[in-house]
Amino acid sequence: ICERRLLFFVKKHVIGILFVVCATFISYMTIAKAEEFHWGFKPSRNAEPVEIGEPLESLLENYGAIYKGDPAKKVVYLTFDNGYENGFTESILNTLRAEEAPATFFLTGHYLTSATDLVKTMIADGHTIGNHSDGHPNMAKLTSNGMKEEWFRFDEKLYELTGIDRTYYARPPEGIFNEEVLKVGNEVGYRHIFWSIAFKDWLKDERRGYEYAYNALMEQLHPGAIILMHTVAQDNAEALPKFIQDAKAQGYTFGSLDDLVLETEQISPY
Repeated sequence: ICERRLLFFVKKHVIGILFVVCATFISYMTIAKAEEFHWGFKPSRNAEPVEIGEPLESLLENYGAIYKGDPAKKVVYLTFDNGYENGFTESILNTLRAEEAPATFFLTGHYLTSATDLVKTMIADGHTIGNHSDGHPNMAKLTSNGMKEEWFRFDEKLYELTGIDRTYYARPPEGIFNEEVLKVGNEVGYRHIFWSIAFKDWLKDERRGYEYAYNALMEQLHPGAIILMHTVAQDNAEALPKFIQDAKAQGYTFGSLDDLVLETEQISPY
């Protein structure tokens, strides 16, 4: 009888320990997936490539997310975030056309419906439209269904207004994301694109002069850079022609995200 009681006692406690271990592991995995990241990095200087370190490097690699290109090639990639129109996008488009520089415009649902003519010009000029979500929420706070709804609503509006079936590149509002955002995005066909050059340029009423934007871009310029700018800034519109021309004078060329993805994968990305 004593032996049976002892065996029962041992089994009971082993089961209890296993339950605690499993619960702890599941809890850990849930927290790991839910951990919220705010995109940021030490700005490049002297044309050195940006490094974000672990765990972000591995996390992005696991889901095919990209924030820079080949550090051995003097190719850079222009991307613009458009949440609303402030009167300077047309100038930016004119510059890109004159300089034959491709770009990707990450738009919100509001921008699609409020600046449709400009969106159609972007497409006619051969630029790529990226998905910056429909309503510009913190994507890391959403359920997986909520994330999908944000991307899908944007794509539905894009199709209705332009006839383009869908987008394939996504960028989380304010650079806030977690592993689940990357994972769910992959499941429904989106590759996340971050950046390796940025500066404070999103305040529409804060003028610092075109030199501010120009200097910020030139000081951080490095091979393989993905550049983020906001179209609401007059400084950006005024600095862009000189920046592109001077970058070209240093031997840089301007590529598209499609070029970058194809180079990264060595096969068609979709």
